[in-house]
Amino acid sequence: MDNDFCLVRRCLIPADAFILCGCLRAAGLNATVMDDQHVQAAFLLAPAIGGARVMVPQDELGQALEVIAAFERGELALGDDDDVGEGARVYEFTPRK
Repeated sequence: MDNDFCLVRRCLIPADAFILCGCLRAAGLNATVMDDQHVQAAFLLAPAIGGARVMVPQDELGQALEVIAAFERGELALGDDDDVGEGARVYEFTPRK
């Protein structure tokens, strides 16, 4: 299939998965979170379930890994005085060639 999704990250806390998904979407990628309801309904079973999964289409996997690496390095962090109002540019992703 042309739209096979790949695992980018597993998170035991669903909110963490949604934060990463939001960063990926802000970079223009088609990310989604899966299994978050299972983890929320049975939090003690989250390690057995494997946590919530952040998924992207297979052809966007490389870009997604770059965005997550930038997130983990703190490059996407906003300063206390940053304008995040309407029209503010928070992050622009330029894929490597």
